[in-house]
Amino acid sequence: MNNLFKISLTVMTAAFVVACGSAAKDKKGDVGDLKVKLEKLKKEKTGLETEIRQVEEQIVKADPASAQQVMKLVAVDTVRVQDFSHYIELQGKVDAKNVAYVAPRGPGGAVKAIYVTRGQNVRKGQLILKLDDAIARQQVAAAQQAIAGLEAQAKLAQSVYERQQNLWRQNIGTEVQVLQAKTNAEAAQSQLSAARANVRLAQEQVSLSNVYAEISGTIDELNVKVGEFFSPGSASSERSGIRIVNTGDLKVLVNVPENYLSRMSVGTELEVVLPELNNRVVSTRISSMGKFIDPINRTFFIEGKLPADKDFRPNQIAHVKVLDYKSPATVAVPVNIVQSDEKGKYLYIMEIVNGKKIARKKVVNVGEAYGGLIEIKGGLTGGELIITDGYQSVYDGQALATT
Repeated sequence: MNNLFKISLTVMTAAFVVACGSAAKDKKGDVGDLKVKLEKLKKEKTGLETEIRQVEEQIVKADPASAQQVMKLVAVDTVRVQDFSHYIELQGKVDAKNVAYVAPRGPGGAVKAIYVTRGQNVRKGQLILKLDDAIARQQVAAAQQAIAGLEAQAKLAQSVYERQQNLWRQNIGTEVQVLQAKTNAEAAQSQLSAARANVRLAQEQVSLSNVYAEISGTIDELNVKVGEFFSPGSASSERSGIRIVNTGDLKVLVNVPENYLSRMSVGTELEVVLPELNNRVVSTRISSMGKFIDPINRTFFIEGKLPADKDFRPNQIAHVKVLDYKSPATVAVPVNIVQSDEKGKYLYIMEIVNGKKIARKKVVNVGEAYGGLIEIKGGLTGGELIITDGYQSVYDGQALATT
């Protein structure tokens, strides 16, 4: 029974694989059939256009009065030579180069006083707040009191040593007594030096209660209250810290997909549009470019310096256009009038032959497209009359009438 079940399962699996393979082949076959059909229709279209033109010519020859009826009404425009630019459009943000969170230099403590308000301008080194320093001051007082006694002991030990030396010069006493007095004097002096170092350390602890601004700028966030505990850990949090922003040194920051890596470099022109400021446009250049591709979103960063402006804000949305291609004095036409067939890209122009307006098919080589225009690298030189309306239903050699 088990063998029968295994055989059945194997047969079903094989049938499923065959069915999937057949479905894949059928799908590829459908795509191939559609491509063949498309080529057939294109050839039929070309043949029909030729046949239509021949029939119209026969009609005009047989009945010249009907020539007006077979004319196609179109609109034309003159091809102009102009500068063409192509941009990569990305979204970025305004960022401040100098943003700092105020933090104590020591372990922190309870806030005793705050000397600034939100929105206030501060300078680097300005006192921002004061932490409770009562214990630190007591340690300073204790260390200073210890110094007085140690100074007296050091003076006494030095005096004994000097007297012992004088007696030894007079051959009174022993050398051991002199050496012992010297050792006592040096030990007393070491104790005094250590006590003075303890005073300086205690005074340094008192100074750690003063919290200063690390940069000049504006107090952007002030989420600290008197009596609360303020430490380096809480200082880095927006909910319990003090943030200073210097808007005098701003930049635009953009994350760029890695497929654009070869199309920009330091110095590339940028056009920054700020939608929240009535689409104000700022021109700048790439000042810095990332050397690392983020493995998660596959992007690298670019930066461009922004001028100082009171209306600019960090994290403000910016639409950034990166100029990756520029061609001066070139031919550019509306992108919608360029059509395609099996031979490539083409468009229709209007020529005047023996006083008659005739449509002519022009094969063109195209370049970049941007802003509704496409660059023409070959096929047009400028000054031609391109058909901009009605071009969808004209054919080469058709008689035209213009609006």
